[in-house]
Amino acid sequence: MIDFDSKSFTRTLTSRPGIYRMLDKEGNVLYVGKAGNLKKRISSYFAKTPDSPKTRAMVAQIHDIQITVTRTEGEALLLESNLIKELKPRYNVFFRDDKSYPYLYLSSQNDFPRLSFYRGKHNNRGKYFGPYPSAGAARRTLNLVQKLFQIRQCDDPFFKNRTRPCLQYQIKRCSAPCVGHIDREKYMEDIARSVMFLEGKNEKVIQTLLKPMQEASKQLEFERAAHYRDQIASLRRIQESQHITVPKGEGDIIACAIREGQANVQAFYIRGGRNLGNKSWFPRHSREETAAAIIHAFITQHYLTGRNHDQIPPAIYVSHKPEDTELLEKLLSQRKHKAVRIHHRLRGEKAKWIAMALENAEIALQQRLSRTQKYGERLEVIRRLLDLDEPIERIECFDISHTGGEGTVASCIVFGGEGAVKSDYRRFNVDDITGGDDYAAMRQVIQRRYTRVKKEEGKLPDLILIDGGKGQVSSARDSLAELQLQDIALLGIAKGVSRKPGLETLILSDSKREIRLKPSDPGLHLIQEIRDEAHRFAVTGHRQRRKKQRMTSPLEGIEGVGSKRRQQLIKYFGGIQGVERAGVEELAKVTGINKNLAQRIYDSFHK
Repeated sequence: MIDFDSKSFTRTLTSRPGIYRMLDKEGNVLYVGKAGNLKKRISSYFAKTPDSPKTRAMVAQIHDIQITVTRTEGEALLLESNLIKELKPRYNVFFRDDKSYPYLYLSSQNDFPRLSFYRGKHNNRGKYFGPYPSAGAARRTLNLVQKLFQIRQCDDPFFKNRTRPCLQYQIKRCSAPCVGHIDREKYMEDIARSVMFLEGKNEKVIQTLLKPMQEASKQLEFERAAHYRDQIASLRRIQESQHITVPKGEGDIIACAIREGQANVQAFYIRGGRNLGNKSWFPRHSREETAAAIIHAFITQHYLTGRNHDQIPPAIYVSHKPEDTELLEKLLSQRKHKAVRIHHRLRGEKAKWIAMALENAEIALQQRLSRTQKYGERLEVIRRLLDLDEPIERIECFDISHTGGEGTVASCIVFGGEGAVKSDYRRFNVDDITGGDDYAAMRQVIQRRYTRVKKEEGKLPDLILIDGGKGQVSSARDSLAELQLQDIALLGIAKGVSRKPGLETLILSDSKREIRLKPSDPGLHLIQEIRDEAHRFAVTGHRQRRKKQRMTSPLEGIEGVGSKRRQQLIKYFGGIQGVERAGVEELAKVTGINKNLAQRIYDSFHK
């Protein structure tokens, strides 16, 4: 029974454009819609029984409808999009709002400009490159630029206070201008090449490298010539991998796939003739919606609200033509201050772009449906808890295990979007520290782990978990800062006094803020599961190392002590402990052991 007098309401409605909000008995907004003709659009809901179960359920709950008249249908579309983002109505297709897209920022106020990861308003002097579809895509490009041109990434205080090169120089990701290892003229040449690369002008970069390579070769400076040669070879490989090019080098490719009541939207970003990567969305409330309607919702929410105009490309290629395409093009063009076109019927190479995006959407849906719903929900709880901008796709957790400082082993275990990724698990034997110093162990392991990941261009995590308290978190944070990876979320898990599950304290990356969750919290359950897996893996490694060490005799490795003399020593003193307690004179009494050898044996036990 509809608790709403639709006939009386629609009789007095205006035919002007505007938006309407449908409310339930409690005043909650059920749905926000826009219309070129409010009277005609709202009346259509009550003219006959809706075919869609979703619409029937919504109409049955309507208690009131509020309208806002606008001057144009374009204004109504913008207002509708803003209200959907603000109110998140139950029956509207809704895409989670990313706070801001990542960019790469090149400063211009320094003698040695800095290239860094950046989010936020474009208020600083310098150049911005992007937007990138995700933090991971931006980091990968930043690492590639560092590998090719060795541009500094560190912040100004770190740069100004260096007396020796940092790890970035040692792994050949920075030319160390902080300590004068490169002059400004050569550094600015690398900056110019970096800019050309980020603008997609790879061939132009190669041309600028050919001349100095040839000159270095003529002057017999073969090491410098090889450096230029390697840069050119890397750029050639990158060119070969960039299969997608678009007219004038700018465009977004958007495709939507639907299966079992769920939808996925894939967007590929092309800037400067380069494929910056893709991003995946699973919109809320998409059940029973068409792919065209979902793409329409994506375009309005993604480009028309809360975005910088430079994030709108001149061309948008879509798998399904959205309604009001001409109106969308007009609004997008007004916002960008340049012509923007939405392309649907595509042929040839352009059709392959859409096919590729659709294939990615299908794969994402398949993975989503096969993934346990409970696991996905727990990941989302952690994301909201830490206020992360993007879904968590990779978690790495570290734990330290030893017995009284002996046989220290650290574990690094990995959880992805579908659970544990055991092929990516790693163990680290920790040496060269004071036995039992967990803080030093954590610093060493984090440094070793992510130095290698950066050097080999491996996957970086979205979240790092540390099994430990403030000291371990602070140690991990210091190592990440040395590697310029401060933007990765960091969380410590400190056990309670009783060490009972459910009483853990979560320590945020600044080591000052703490969170205590209820024992029943699903996010805490997942954190506990990952922490326990890291602990199991570390303990197993520690036991294996300790067993191996104890199976090795301390007498092995002493020059002049072979298997026969080892047997004689152990037989004479009744075991290895007796040998350890013996003095030089006593050791020399054993057959075959002279005073010089006795002194070496004694010294090996009393370093």
